[in-house]
This record gives sequence, C-alpha cells and structure tokens, in this order.
Amino acid sequence: MPHPNRTEHETRCDNAPPYPNAAAIAVQVNAGELDPGAVVSAFQARIDARNGELNAVFEERRDLVDADVAQLRERLAAGERPPLAGVPVIVKDVVWVRGRRVTQGSLLYRDFVAPADAIAVERLRAAGAIVLGMGNTSEFACKGLTTNKVYGLTRHPQDTALTAGGSSGGCAVAVAAGMAPLALGTDGGGSSRRPPAHAGLVGFKPSFGAIPDAAGFPHAFPGIQVMAPITRTVDDAALMFRVLCGPDPRDPDSMGFRCAAAGPLDGIRIAVSPRLGLDTPVDDDVAEAFEAAVARLEAAGMPGLRTARQDPVWPDGAGEAALMPLQHVGLANLHGDAWRRDPDRFDPDIARQIERGFAWSGAEVARAREASRRIGLALAAFFTEHDLLLCPTTPCVAWPNDRLGPERIGGVAVEPRAHAVFTPFFNHAQAPAISVPCGTGRDGLPVGLQIAGPRGADWRVLAAARLIERLLAAG
Repeated sequence: MPHPNRTEHETRCDNAPPYPNAAAIAVQVNAGELDPGAVVSAFQARIDARNGELNAVFEERRDLVDADVAQLRERLAAGERPPLAGVPVIVKDVVWVRGRRVTQGSLLYRDFVAPADAIAVERLRAAGAIVLGMGNTSEFACKGLTTNKVYGLTRHPQDTALTAGGSSGGCAVAVAAGMAPLALGTDGGGSSRRPPAHAGLVGFKPSFGAIPDAAGFPHAFPGIQVMAPITRTVDDAALMFRVLCGPDPRDPDSMGFRCAAAGPLDGIRIAVSPRLGLDTPVDDDVAEAFEAAVARLEAAGMPGLRTARQDPVWPDGAGEAALMPLQHVGLANLHGDAWRRDPDRFDPDIARQIERGFAWSGAEVARAREASRRIGLALAAFFTEHDLLLCPTTPCVAWPNDRLGPERIGGVAVEPRAHAVFTPFFNHAQAPAISVPCGTGRDGLPVGLQIAGPRGADWRVLAAARLIERLLAAG
C-alpha cells in the first residue's frame, strides 16, 4: 500500500522519500504519531535499495544510529520536543561526526575517526536529527565531479551514466534518491548549489559566519567555505538553517554576526542576470528554462521583479581562473608534503592542483587574493541598488560521469570548470545564495535557478526562494 503521507505522484516516483519532508517527520514524531526508529528504518531501507547503484552514502554505523534513536526516545519521554525530532540526515564526508570514519575522499584519511562533532553536527543532534551516514565527496572537496580513491564514483539518480556534480554529490544524490530528507554539505565555490541543481533539489549557501565552523579539518580556502543545507524544499532548508545558524565562541568569525530579519518582500528590488554579467556560454536548454521561469514569475506578479536585465559590473579579469591559485596553494599547504612523498595516493586531478600550488609565485597568490576582494566589493556595490539577484545556477545540465565537465557549452568548446562559472563569486563575497529547481532541460534533466543577496540577507533570500518555489510550482 502507498504510505499515507505520500502523494500519488511520490508513490509512483522511484526517488520519492519514505516520508514527504523533514518538518512533517518532526511534527509527527513530537506528537507521538511516529516512532523515530520506524522513520530511520524506512530511510535505511531506501539506502539498501538504491545505494548499490548510486554509490552515495557510506559509514552508516547502524550501531551508532540505534544508540542515537534510543537517546531521542528518552528525550521525548522526558517531554522534550526538538525541532528536527527523528529526522534522518546525511553528512558530507569532510565534516566531523564523532565516532564515524571521515575520509575527505582521501587515502590519507581512510582510517581517520572523528574525535568530536563539528558544531553544525552538534546542533543537528541537539535538534533531534539522526545521522544516518556520510555522503561521498570529491577528494578534499576540491573537484566538480564526485569521485575519489576511497569510495569511487557517485552517480546521478535519474541516469547512472551521468554525474550529479561535486563536491557534495553524495549528499545531493542521497536526498534526491529519497535516502534522507536532509543533508549537510559544504560550499567553497558552489559545491552545495550545483549538485542540488543537477538533481532537482534545493541547495543553500549561507553567509560566511552564519553557521559556526570550528571543530574539523582545516580548509584549503579559509574565509570562503561554509556549511550548507541540501534539501527537497525551501521550507526544509529554512528549518535546517534555523537550527544551524547563530554565533559560537569557538568560531570568532561567527561572533557578532547576525542575519537580518527577512522583512516584507513587497517593494524589494530584484535584478535578473541571465549570464551574471560574464562572457560565458550557456546551453540553450538551460537559458530557455531560466527565461521561462522568470516569465512565470513576472506573470504571477513576483514582488520587485524587473523585466530589464541588470548585470553586476565585475573588475577587469574577474573569473574563476583568477581565483584558482587560492585553492591550489591551500591544497599545497595542507597536503603538499604527503603528495611529494607519494603522489600516487592522490586523485590525479587533485595532484595537479597541488603541483600548481607549488608553482604559483607569492605575487600571483597576492593578485588572486586581491581579485577575491574586488569581486566581493563589486557584488556589495551591486546590492546597494538591488536587494536580490536571479541567475542560472549552472550553464548546463548534468553531463557524463567519465569526465570533469562537459566539453562544450552553448556550442562552444570550454575548459572543464566552465560548468561552475555562476557560483564561486558569491563565496568570495561571503554572501548567501540558494539554488531552487526551475524546470528541465534536455532529457528531462533538472535546471536550477540561483537567488542571491548581500551578506547577512539569508532570511530574505530564503523568503524569496520560498515564494519563487511556490509560484513556479503553481505555474
């Protein structure tokens, strides 16, 4: 029989979750209508059914899961009503989860067991969420394809010959395939927006400092990477963010930082930028899906939406190529000695980045830091005239998983990172950005629409995304 909480469409869909969303699970668990163990078992059964072909989730440690469920039952019996009670979550395999093997997709860490929880994981546990397992990632979260020498390749849930992108591909695939309603990813350049866009999900990159990030591995690109919710709906992303955000004295970057209230959407100014002001190709199917979504929003009377296109004005030479030295030198700093001792232990693509990191001069690295700063200033200036910006999340849909990126976009031969062009600038501006589904491209593959705002405007971005999600579903 179909599950009573699932719609007829979800019952027919192979990727539908056992329960519809995180909020509904928590409400029913807190009301005593659902046992958290039953919820967990249902999602574990989905992992058992789908993970063999998709290769998205590892380190399930069902003994630890059972202990967490038992502890939650005790809390409920004592009268607690946590906001994520009984909600399963997948955590990206770069984020510390106490007692779990956390490898960063690297043979260097294949036996590392996290001694503590990351602050975000602490907060998920305190909110009653249950960690089911670790989501696969590219090595050190530094590649737009989710594959590594520890666990191998993660595959797209609609077509296993395709990629879901990276580096949070395991988390995105797990949520898209109904293995968990929530996932905790990381985003240092689009890693938790592009994979959700390719899989038809919501991926939210908060402002830098909104979610404390202290306990864990050092980052290759500090000041840029953030913890990022991956969900099926904007409501679930907002619920997860509410649990995760707020200062913690262990992370100085979070102290004194506050997200502003959303405020009313009436009267806000929304700019539409089909290519984000960049000279970059976009596939026709993505451009058409984006324009069709904007037209539906205009027809529905989306507050503040302008029909005139408004592009940010970027500094000369702005582009990901100008910024990549920061990632390369960061990797060389953290892992260069191990690479010199045994380069064969590394993913060849990561090894090339480390090698490049040793080759950049100090002046070139300084120029990359200045490029990052100027991009942030340009976006800040743009948001003095506009409250929000809409653009595509990616210029292409998912591509074959045997290559780093599509060879052609918009009919033009491109470099492997051309698929990532629309996401990194918001990281360098430390600004919030969210990807929501906005239609489909070739072969019915999902297309994402990105909504961004100035640093600290996280709740306004989420409020706009919630309205856009509703209007596009109704249209």
